[in-house]
Amino acid sequence: MNNKRLRANTLLLLTAAIWGFAFVAQRVGSQYVGAFTFNGMRFAIGSISLIPLIIYFDKRKKNESRNQSNIGVTDKKIIVSGVLVGTILYAGSTLQQVGLIYTTAGKASFITGLYMVIVPLIGIFLGHKIGKKSWIGVGLAIIGLYLLSINGNFGISYGDLLEVIGAVFFAVHILTIDYFSDKIEPLKLSFVQFVTCSILSLISALIFEKVTMSGLSKALIPILYGGFLSVGVAYTLQVVAQKNAKPSHAAIILSMESVFGAIGGALLLGENMSNRGYIGCIFILGGILISQIKFFPKES
Repeated sequence: MNNKRLRANTLLLLTAAIWGFAFVAQRVGSQYVGAFTFNGMRFAIGSISLIPLIIYFDKRKKNESRNQSNIGVTDKKIIVSGVLVGTILYAGSTLQQVGLIYTTAGKASFITGLYMVIVPLIGIFLGHKIGKKSWIGVGLAIIGLYLLSINGNFGISYGDLLEVIGAVFFAVHILTIDYFSDKIEPLKLSFVQFVTCSILSLISALIFEKVTMSGLSKALIPILYGGFLSVGVAYTLQVVAQKNAKPSHAAIILSMESVFGAIGGALLLGENMSNRGYIGCIFILGGILISQIKFFPKES
């Protein structure tokens, strides 16, 4: 492994850690402000943090090429696509944040990670083929979810259920991003979707929640972490790292987000799971890894 690839993998692992510990920040933030308020503020900060990066890449492109044709059409496509993707993100992030009020950061991180397994399942309805390894991954993930969240009465807690539904929306979000990724500049698409998610969340907060300065001040650090680090810094690290990382390696390393979420919940919030829950997490992680490995050709 050369130095560039090693550095890229290290940055991806740092990205996964930032995203994993974000579940802790979200859970702490939910104690002081409502889900809509928290998401509205953090995605506003996240979108603002992307502006310097967008300006930098725009300047670099202008230096490389003076072709400025079809700017209006491109901007319109970015806005329309970003609003669509941002609306889906709004649904998924709202379900995730509300679910964190009723479940632990560790469980939420593993359940949310199921979106990697749900993506190929949805792909079936879009005419995509799913291989044997992907089916194995789905099977392991279902077993893991059962062990982690289903109780003796075959019921699932309210918080875990919201996280599962949220994972479905995140899977749809991934597929939508994948559709637009080769048509629209990723950073600008992300900026518009974050702004959209922030606006929808803040409107919802004004309608359904009581926003107070006291609550915002107590949740300031979690909001800053969720906005600046989880969105701005982590997204930038991912963009930089994936230039030199193998796609299969990147997918596997980023899936470690679930593990870091559980570690953060245990170390910072004192969360514990039963032995059955930990076994469920292992099954879910195994299913995620297997399903991700399948989508890329074998690489040395």
